[in-house]
Amino acid sequence: MTPVVDPTLSVERRLFRAGHAVVIGCDEVGRGAIAGPVAVGMTVIDQRRRRVPVGLRDSKMLSEAKRELLAPVAAAWAVHSAVGLAGPEEVDAVGIIEALGRAGARALAALREAIDLSDAVVLLDGSHDWLTRQLDVAVTVMTRVKADQDCGSVAAASVLAKVHRDRMMIDAHESAPVYGWSGNKGYGSSAHYAAIAEHGPHAIHRHSWLREPALVES
Repeated sequence: MTPVVDPTLSVERRLFRAGHAVVIGCDEVGRGAIAGPVAVGMTVIDQRRRRVPVGLRDSKMLSEAKRELLAPVAAAWAVHSAVGLAGPEEVDAVGIIEALGRAGARALAALREAIDLSDAVVLLDGSHDWLTRQLDVAVTVMTRVKADQDCGSVAAASVLAKVHRDRMMIDAHESAPVYGWSGNKGYGSSAHYAAIAEHGPHAIHRHSWLREPALVES
C-alpha cells in the first residue's frame, strides 16, 4: 500500500525564488460526474505562508466529514480563494475541457478583484493545461502531475472546490431525492443510473454523458 505523503510548499517556494509574488493553486472537481457542475478551486498563497495546515491533503484522500472541517481552515490559510463553476448545460454544449477552462477563468476573474496577477503563477494539477486558452489576461500557468497530493496550495484548492460542489449537490438532492445526489454527488453509481432509467434524466444531468460509462471521480 502506497503511504500517504502530506503536501508541502517545496514547489511553491521554488516559484517564489523564481520571481513570482504569489502562487495560485488550482484543481478541479466534478470532471467525471454525470450530473451537476464542474468546479475549479483556486487558492492564493504568498511567501508569508510557511507551512501547510495540519491534516490538509488532496480532497480525494479525505473523508467528507474531514473535508468539511478543513475547508474553513484552508480558506483562512489562503491569502484569497475562489471557486468557479460551469454548469451541466455548458458541459453538454462545449465539452468538458472547455467547460473546465470556463470555470477556471471565472475563479481567476474573482481573484483579479483582490490581487495583482502580473507576477502570479497558477500551479495547475495534472499534465494538461485546459486553462490558458480560456483566459482574457496574461497569467503564467504551470502544470504538475499529482500537484493536488504534493503541493499545499493545490490541496487547499481541491478541498475548497470539493466542499463547495458537494454542498450544491446536497442542496439539489432536496428537490430530486430519487437520484441520491446527497450520497453520490452526481457521479454515476449503479443506483444513480437505475434512477435515471426509472424516472428519466433531470435538468442538471449532463445529458450527452448518459450513454457513456461513468468516469473516475475527481
